[in-house]
Amino acid sequence: MNIAIIGSGVAGLACARRLNDAGLTPIIFDKGRGIGGRVATRRAEDGLQFDHGAQMIQHRTAAFQEVLAQAQSDGFVAEWHDDQSPSAYVGTPGMTGFAKYLGQGLDLHQATEITALTREAGGWSLHADTPLGLFDRVVCTAPAPQTAILTAGALTQSLDAVTYDPGLTLMVALTRALDAPVTQINPTDAFAWIARDSAKPGRPMQTCWVVQASADWSAAHLEMSKDEIAALMLALFLDLYNLHASEVAYATAHRWRYALVTKPLGQSFVTSLDGGLYACGDWCPGPRIEHAWQSGTATADDILRSV
Repeated sequence: MNIAIIGSGVAGLACARRLNDAGLTPIIFDKGRGIGGRVATRRAEDGLQFDHGAQMIQHRTAAFQEVLAQAQSDGFVAEWHDDQSPSAYVGTPGMTGFAKYLGQGLDLHQATEITALTREAGGWSLHADTPLGLFDRVVCTAPAPQTAILTAGALTQSLDAVTYDPGLTLMVALTRALDAPVTQINPTDAFAWIARDSAKPGRPMQTCWVVQASADWSAAHLEMSKDEIAALMLALFLDLYNLHASEVAYATAHRWRYALVTKPLGQSFVTSLDGGLYACGDWCPGPRIEHAWQSGTATADDILRSV
């Protein structure tokens, strides 16, 4: 059975992992250069790095706890105890460590943006810059608005009800240590989260901070350029801690248009009428990394039942 998976976030990787472990050989296509989606780590000059997407991984089910325990045993994640939240896991040496754990041995095709998906006799055809072939099953794990466009009404259920909050992230490295809590939740109206990223296990020793803007602030400034976003957020960060611009070694921003699912679909996945096309992701059951893993795994299990 030829299976294509669009997207190498946690849902796509979890789906491929379950199929691969069952003896199938799915192909993953992703438009980016790295894997993980919002389980992301930005690396910069001088060894700087920042977890600029998801900040931690928590579990509520035994099944996902078992996955994290094995990833920890293999050295891809570690436990982290911050100032504000219950014990959680983080990828090592960056959040992408968890994605790399799921992606071991999978057939990954990066820098390949799927531009068209069409039903053909005998399967589904994928197109990027060139046709990619005919597949018996296709799994789309893009955010719901992008999935709706790509699948063009082929799914049995509309995705219009799914909603997201956007998120803007500032990554800043300082030339000195900052006397502040390791993490802060909602310290100002503009900021929802501040964390000393370099305090996480397995990180370099530089003083690196990640600042995530609130949903309202992010929505208000979403269409600004990344340089403008970085300048605005940096000014607020410096003012909050009474810092001077000369103490900043590095600063940049990232825009997450679909940062956090606020209204999920309420089910594990969606299919087409013919059962050959699937759509899944955290937007199906809920906003957490665990939800993405559950959605991808449930999709794979449904495919395996048809083999």
